[in-house]
Amino acid sequence: MPTRRGLLACLLPVPALPLLARPALAQAAWPSARPIEIIVPYPPAGGIDIMARLAAKHLPNHLPGARFVVTNRVGAGGQTGNEAIFAARPDGHTLGAIASLSLSSIPLERPVRWKMEEFTYVAQLVEDPGALWVRADSPLRGLGDLKAAAAKAREAVSVGSAAGIGSDDHQLLLAFEEVAQVRALHAPYNGTAPVIRDLLGGQLDVASYNLSEGISLLQEGRTRCLGAAAPERWSAMPEVPTFREQGFDVVGGSARGFVAPPGLPEEIAAPLATAFRATLADPAFVEEAAKLNLPMRPLVGAEYRAAALREAEGVKDLFRRRPWGNG
Repeated sequence: MPTRRGLLACLLPVPALPLLARPALAQAAWPSARPIEIIVPYPPAGGIDIMARLAAKHLPNHLPGARFVVTNRVGAGGQTGNEAIFAARPDGHTLGAIASLSLSSIPLERPVRWKMEEFTYVAQLVEDPGALWVRADSPLRGLGDLKAAAAKAREAVSVGSAAGIGSDDHQLLLAFEEVAQVRALHAPYNGTAPVIRDLLGGQLDVASYNLSEGISLLQEGRTRCLGAAAPERWSAMPEVPTFREQGFDVVGGSARGFVAPPGLPEEIAAPLATAFRATLADPAFVEEAAKLNLPMRPLVGAEYRAAALREAEGVKDLFRRRPWGNG
């Protein structure tokens, strides 16, 4: 039978253990055996997909223990994948390979489930300038010729945009029309391959797509580039003048890089940024990127975020003047 003293002892409060005696909660090591998923919001074999797979190949050399898998989540012009990236847990196991222009352009057209300023900006790799292209036998030799032809009558010249309404290809056309004070007949496409097909087939006078997408046909002598919307000439196409050299103050294209969900902890963001910096400086990576005709413009962390938000302001300004729905 328990004694009265024993019962009283059971009722007495137990002294709290000192804080130092409490075991600390162990934080899971990162990277771990679990693969890091890179979500690409576009189909395989496109410019962003190529960039993602190239990075996935080289990053493990500078992030020991990391393993990457690339997943294409296609839909709604990039919206589906962008939303999946934004909604993922910020645990370092989800990254997104994106075009920053899509983060700012799509919300102007329709509701989205992301806030551009809340993404974690990891690293920009590519800045692929836009360009206007013609067949090799076209009478148009430069942007001055294009302006003169388009000025003859409204929509006298047809221009196809590879990625359709609101894309960087379309925005390049809108910006050119604005500075040249002309209006072309815009034909939106759903991909570079079909717009090139119709350009070569004579159904289009001009096509708008990025420099990296046009270099092969240019080298084969099947197309000519009227101008590159770049701050300076690209070393891979030194013969192609910029828009500004021809008197048209237009710069634009597709800036591509990697983001993570909002709230990525610094203990993950910092080594990830270090790994990207090392990868971007790795001669093997640089050599392979050159072979793939990727125009590189590395920006890491805060630099990348600032560039993306500046680009967004330019997109908003253009949209106010020329809403995509109006052509």
